Amino acid sequence: MAEVIDIFDEVLPKLLKLQLFADFKADNENDRRILKMVWTELKVHCYKAGEEIIKEGERGEDFYILSDGKVQIFRNTMAGDRIALANLSADMGIFFGETALLGTDTRGATVVASTDCRTCEITGKKFKELCEKEPVLGYRVMLCLANRLNSTIRKANSDMATLYEALFDEVVN
Repeated sequence: MAEVIDIFDEVLPKLLKLQLFADFKADNENDRRILKMVWTELKVHCYKAGEEIIKEGERGEDFYILSDGKVQIFRNTMAGDRIALANLSADMGIFFGETALLGTDTRGATVVASTDCRTCEITGKKFKELCEKEPVLGYRVMLCLANRLNSTIRKANSDMATLYEALFDEVVN
């Protein structure tokens, strides 16, 4: 059992670096216990460079933490062209598929391994079971997701206003 604790002690700083778990404290025994429950439910998966991890438009129920490697995020335009949105690496505290924690998710983007990658994954169903046992986990993570969603909506509204203004200027001139 000591070996598992040593590994968890190595993983804990990575979990705390994630926005979802940033409210948890390494020196708080209850927080450590809750995060250890999450950690024991995570499944490790390896992906080769070029492999799709999730695909835009598909249904998904897994939440992913990028443990090692780099990924590229893509979206399809209305014309069907694939555009790159971001290049991300594990040292940035990256996670994706977080809406699967709320229910089955239709993926809003494609995530492709840029290098060989390792992810830690948990299904939304398993996460909800953990939240039933530990409501503090559910409250903190859902509050973080709500704040993230709020930020996304605000940015989308601002982007739409900018596009509307540009379109209006184009039509008027």
